[in-house]
Amino acid sequence: MRDKLANAMKEAMKAKDNRRLSTIRLIMAAIKDRDIATRAPGQERVSDEEILLILAKMIKQREESSKTYEEAGRTDLAQQEREEMAVIREFMPAQMSEEKMKEACGKVVSETGSAGLRDMGKCMNALKERYPGQMDFAKASGIVKEILK
Repeated sequence: MRDKLANAMKEAMKAKDNRRLSTIRLIMAAIKDRDIATRAPGQERVSDEEILLILAKMIKQREESSKTYEEAGRTDLAQQEREEMAVIREFMPAQMSEEKMKEACGKVVSETGSAGLRDMGKCMNALKERYPGQMDFAKASGIVKEILK
């Protein structure tokens, strides 16, 4: 994942694509921050799964910012946020369809032996572990809640 980002950064530099370059630099900075924050004996770098979670968080932040800018009438800044989201999504695996998400949620609920809403956290943790960056966990939360009712 890190190699893919480094290569993309080189390509953006060569193409003089400033938006793409600045977005990739933001991604790499966020990863480096997490590396430093979680530095533990024997572990110097975060895993690819954690990188996917970082990317998902960055997309969520940009979605919220984009909405805020739209409401404030700053369409230029909202467009910038959407462009950054597009660049970030290039490094993430394809998102699950609604059907596959329902299927995965049902499978996790049955495998964990969850019976009620108090088991929601257990189910969500299992989903985040198995499908990092592949699904919208806010939607998955709603699906799990429906199943556990």
